[in-house]
Amino acid sequence: MKKIISKIRNPKVLRVIFITILVALLTGGYIFYEKFHDRVNIDNSQIMAPIINISATGKLTELDAIEGHTVREGDVLAVVGGNTLRAQTDGLIVAASDEVGGVVSQTAPLVQMIRPEDMRVVGTLDENKGLDIIHVGQPISFTVDALPGQTFWGYVDEVSPTAKTTQAAFSISSERPTQQFEVFARFNSRSYPGIKNGMSAKMVVYTK
Repeated sequence: MKKIISKIRNPKVLRVIFITILVALLTGGYIFYEKFHDRVNIDNSQIMAPIINISATGKLTELDAIEGHTVREGDVLAVVGGNTLRAQTDGLIVAASDEVGGVVSQTAPLVQMIRPEDMRVVGTLDENKGLDIIHVGQPISFTVDALPGQTFWGYVDEVSPTAKTTQAAFSISSERPTQQFEVFARFNSRSYPGIKNGMSAKMVVYTK
């Protein structure tokens, strides 16, 4: 034990220990820097696509749209009051009324559909968490909670020009509201068929 203590007290040994610790700290700092610099993490993200609503007024006598099925432009979706409703674009049915035989109106969607190619990753970010360095065209990666272990890629195609007025986080120190903005990123849905509209996600924006 005394020999070990004596060796530790030796200036040369202390120098080696100090250099070893310093190298370890510098290496760890470099790895941390490389992992987190020039990027913005947006954990509050979701896969979203614009909803296409189809509605009509009258008696619903026929419903051909089935939730989860894909349709082509021109396919019959329903017959209401003698009028045939057709798909105006290719898409995926995400909701369809089950009120065949009943009366429907324009106020409630009869069929809802999306275009899978219009799906985007939409992230909500506090204004002081890197929003100022996010720009259209920057590459992004994202993960989806429902598909663990997989990483997907895309690019920023829009940054909301105005804050979300329905949500605001408050700073305890200043009591001033921190506004939140949406960041939209596009990806190739054909390359990632497992991604579904509405899935929760986490996004990383690479700013350089």
